Amino acid sequence: MIRKILIVDDSPISRRMLKSCIAKDMGYEFHEAGDGLEGLNRYKELAPDVTFMDLTMPVMDGATSLREILAFDKDALVIVSTADVQIKSITNVLEIGAFLVLKKPPTKEGVCDALTMAAEQRR
Repeated sequence: MIRKILIVDDSPISRRMLKSCIAKDMGYEFHEAGDGLEGLNRYKELAPDVTFMDLTMPVMDGATSLREILAFDKDALVIVSTADVQIKSITNVLEIGAFLVLKKPPTKEGVCDALTMAAEQRR
């Protein structure tokens, strides 16, 4: 079951867009971080059920943050949400251990499907 969601993105607009794609009646608890380092620290503090992670951010990029989160919690479910559609970037984060990759801008259907898959993985 998914209850706690962490959204890591340096753009407040991107964080808001992602949240707007998630059903409001599901009782999710949302948390946010504005860069990869803050995301790593919030992950350690909150132990979210699923994390949405941008790749291009200041302080610590998403790929590094993903690597650090997985070193801390090998069972972390991190969904990379990025506008970077280069095969090399996508392959890299999947090899690091991202659960899946969503293209930006997010769609309600894409985010819903991702959360459904994450919930099934949690079972």
